[in-house]
Order: sequence, then C-alpha cells, then structure tokens
Amino acid sequence: MNITELIKKRRSVFPAQYNSKEITNSTIEEILEVANWAPTHRKTEPWRFKVIQGEAKKKLGDFMVAEKQKEGELSSFKERKIRSKCEASSAILAICMQRDPKESVPEWEEVAAVSMAVQNMWLKCTELGVGSYWSSPAVIGQMHKFFKFEENEKCLGFFYMGYYEGELAVGERKSTIEDKTEWLQ
Repeated sequence: MNITELIKKRRSVFPAQYNSKEITNSTIEEILEVANWAPTHRKTEPWRFKVIQGEAKKKLGDFMVAEKQKEGELSSFKERKIRSKCEASSAILAICMQRDPKESVPEWEEVAAVSMAVQNMWLKCTELGVGSYWSSPAVIGQMHKFFKFEENEKCLGFFYMGYYEGELAVGERKSTIEDKTEWLQ
C-alpha cells in the first residue's frame, strides 16, 4: 500500500470495536518508533508517551471515574463508558508533551509536533491492522495526579489501541481540496 492509500485508509477505530487479541510490546515499540520521526521545529522532540496495559488500564478507568465524580453527578452510563474504553483496549498510550524549557518555539508548535507524532502512530497502526483512536477526556487537566510527569510535561489525551475484525467504512470528505485552496500567483 502506498502512502496516499494508507492515509486515505486511516480511521478512528473505537474500543467497542476491539477484539480480545493482545498487541505485543514489540508491536507497540514499532508504533512508538515511527512517532519519534515526526517533524519538530528546533529539534525539541516534545512528544512523550506512557504505555498503559494490564491492571494499569483498570486503575486509569477508576481514576477517571473518580475525577468525574468530583466534578458532579456521573451517570452510570457515562461511568460504564469510561471503564469499558479502558478495559476493551489492548493498550492505551498517554499522549504527553514536554514543553521545551527554553520555550524556543511557541507552545502551539510543540502541540503540532506531538500531533504529527500521533499521526505517524495512527498510520503505522493502519498498516499493521491495529485499530486506534485519540481521545482527550474531560478530566485531562487532572492527569498529573495519576502520572508522574517531568517538569513542563502534561497529558494531551489517550491513544486507545486494539485489534478489530471486519472492514472499516470508506472515508469521505464534505468538500474537495479545491474548495479549501486559494492559489496566489
């Protein structure tokens, strides 16, 4: 599959679609390796990842439920949804950013670099037949209570991963690239 086909095939595949097949650590390492090749202005390489597997997935789900409960009423539906996303995933990667201490580039460029690292991972997952999806839960600002962060590090979301069966929907766009492009000559 060439790069254009791979890009067009990439989809969000949600934890409810995952089967019970486990993703090996070596496969996760392959996925993380391509993340490390994302573009980065001034070579700050701000992306950081925390791999959550096994019992740690349950602990993450429990933490997010507890933090949501502190914010107010949490429906049993929402609680089940939070827990099931963690339980159904073979692995979850916490997508983190460690800001350049010199602040040599604007923060949005660091976020963009992390986003490009995630896109690389998403494309590798597509190539490997691993379903994946990036989500930023409402309690994202509280993740410093769950993870040990380095100075200037924060969590930008979670990359849920799992194998799935069957075909995914064909991609579509609301408008063409011509509708979104202005040529100045």
